[in-house]
Amino acid sequence: MIERLRAWARKHTEQDRYSPVGIAFHWVMAFLVLFQLGWGWYMSFIPSGGDKLLAFELHSAVGLPILVLAIGRFAWRIIIPGPVNDADRLGLQTQIAYATEFIFYVCFFGLPLSGWAMWSSVAPPGSLYLAGFIPWPQMPLEELSLAMRWAVMDVAEDVHHVLVWALMVLVPLHVAAALKHHFWDRHDVLRGMLPEIPDEEDPREGQRHRKRATQSPEASGAG
Repeated sequence: MIERLRAWARKHTEQDRYSPVGIAFHWVMAFLVLFQLGWGWYMSFIPSGGDKLLAFELHSAVGLPILVLAIGRFAWRIIIPGPVNDADRLGLQTQIAYATEFIFYVCFFGLPLSGWAMWSSVAPPGSLYLAGFIPWPQMPLEELSLAMRWAVMDVAEDVHHVLVWALMVLVPLHVAAALKHHFWDRHDVLRGMLPEIPDEEDPREGQRHRKRATQSPEASGAG
């Protein structure tokens, strides 16, 4: 099964592109992360009460899918390697990109986990909901003393805030780097993560990227 998946993915990576599954992971998670950053900022202006509780419930309903998608994306990345693109051959820039990717994964796992811990430490017993309708258990913290649960809350909240600020810095840097690679360096990084453009419509054709291999009638009839 895994070999068949890898063979299918190679049809895309050999063209310097990510697989459709990898592309879907990237853009769905990007949308959810941006929503969470905006919604979290909006929640800071809501006064304490029922509206704020509902806002936190929506925040958790969107945050838990990020954890599930992060697990799936990490597993997919291990099983199905991505393409080797132009950005993988730039020495120090490549190492910085790898370090940035690592920090992104820390945020993808750390933010929903710390949010889950925050909710579990102070909320009354009851289920959270993945995507708003799939029951999700609280962390087993109910046996801890009240003081210990508040300590968990404080640590989880600090971790959550640090990782939010990390994303606030990384996201614009990541977008700026992708645009630089695409428009300035004419690299294939962004191209490989977007819906495929036929060669004849690709404005960067002939500058750095090889055309997708096509076999001429003469070659197909040779030998």
